[in-house]
Amino acid sequence: MRPPSRAADERPRLKRSMGLWMATALVVGNMIGSGVFLLPASLADAAGPISILGWVFTGAGAMLLAWVFAGLGRSFPRTGGPYAYARRAFGDFAGFQTAWGYWIAVWAGNAAIAVAFVGYLAVFWPALGDDQLLAALVGIAVIWLVTAINVLGTKPSGQVQVVTTVLKFVPLAVIALVGIFFVDSANFEPFAPHGEGAAISSAATLTLWAFIGLESATVPAEEVKDPERTIPRATMIGTALATLVYVVATVAIMGIIPADELAQSTSPFADAAGQVFGGGWDKAIALVALVSTFGALNGWILLQGRVPLAAAEDGLFPPQFAKVHGERRTPVFGLVVSSVLVTALMLMNYTKGLVDAFTFVILLATLTTLVPYAYSAAAQVHLMVTDRASFVGRHLLRDGVVATLAFAYSVWAIAGAGQDVIAKGFVLLLCGIPVYVGVRWWNQRSAPAAVDGGQRIVRAEALVAVGVEAKDPALTTGEEAPHAR
Repeated sequence: MRPPSRAADERPRLKRSMGLWMATALVVGNMIGSGVFLLPASLADAAGPISILGWVFTGAGAMLLAWVFAGLGRSFPRTGGPYAYARRAFGDFAGFQTAWGYWIAVWAGNAAIAVAFVGYLAVFWPALGDDQLLAALVGIAVIWLVTAINVLGTKPSGQVQVVTTVLKFVPLAVIALVGIFFVDSANFEPFAPHGEGAAISSAATLTLWAFIGLESATVPAEEVKDPERTIPRATMIGTALATLVYVVATVAIMGIIPADELAQSTSPFADAAGQVFGGGWDKAIALVALVSTFGALNGWILLQGRVPLAAAEDGLFPPQFAKVHGERRTPVFGLVVSSVLVTALMLMNYTKGLVDAFTFVILLATLTTLVPYAYSAAAQVHLMVTDRASFVGRHLLRDGVVATLAFAYSVWAIAGAGQDVIAKGFVLLLCGIPVYVGVRWWNQRSAPAAVDGGQRIVRAEALVAVGVEAKDPALTTGEEAPHAR
């Protein structure tokens, strides 16, 4: 038996403090994190200039997914985002799988972002590049600093997100737009040094990490003002802005720096800025990258408490995750537990060094995010058939085609992740089944006592209502009455 969902008016009310700017900043800030600063070099090595088409292909897939999340966010503005949609369409187990995979992706991805933050900080603090334990401890300290900001509430977290998004978006956009005027067309030859089809596929897989987060505005839906309008607008605007910056920046950098030189670069944005504006830009770009990763970390930590909150309210996660604390009404338990897991992950992997730790975590985080994407796209098609009333005024045929293409893109991206990553991700998803079974067992074990006690209380109230004194302690306390003489 499915545990009943708590009605929206029975749940602890989350504070609606996120407007369009904050929600858009959450999308852009979560998408533009750490990976974009190294991707031009990775793409030049793996595919060459044709990787620009990989950006376009992945951007098109991201816009399809953004359209899906915009539609679902408008029709079902419920905390949890992908989890809420999968559960509504396919039931508890699919919902749990989505929440479990997405939650793991969020806090594991936060470990990767913290590692990247420390990597950029090493430009100013060189000891972090040599002392792995120190690097891990600094990363953990940043995790808990941002967790504390989120514990204070959605509004301060949203304000941090707006500021950091502006501080990182503007410099990247300036380098991209100004750099276009310094492009040398000879740097785009040969356009496809490693072939065409395989190179585009490789580039699309590499760029996928940069688009994770396009669904961010749907996750804290009950903290968004006017969610039916704000969520779809923030999702589409945020995804389009990030895609535009990605494509233009890649074109500019590949046009400024020859492919062979770019493939060996450890800071492509700094190298491009140096050629456009003059030398000494390594620290300036490192500072922008620090702001970028800090902002992304802030946005993702906000989400890491909301997904288990939604699942716990439906009886699919332990009930402690459903608690909302204090006047600021934040899910402190979920935030703290998730950050404890991030801390443990960083301590277990600190001996691998910054790059290896980042690569290990990012692969699994990407895969466990793609599964909720696929579930969400399939959920929209299913709900448009079974719950048409929620899609009144919508172009069902168009949205159905978009959702089907988004599902196909998600499956293609999962397949492109590689057998090793798919195998590890599948095992990780299977590890959630004992948790699901345990929580369901606890719910069923607790349900009879709760129902029985409720029946006794109702009976006692009925007796009092008709003027009969309830002397049986079992009628008022829920305990067994002593044997009557």
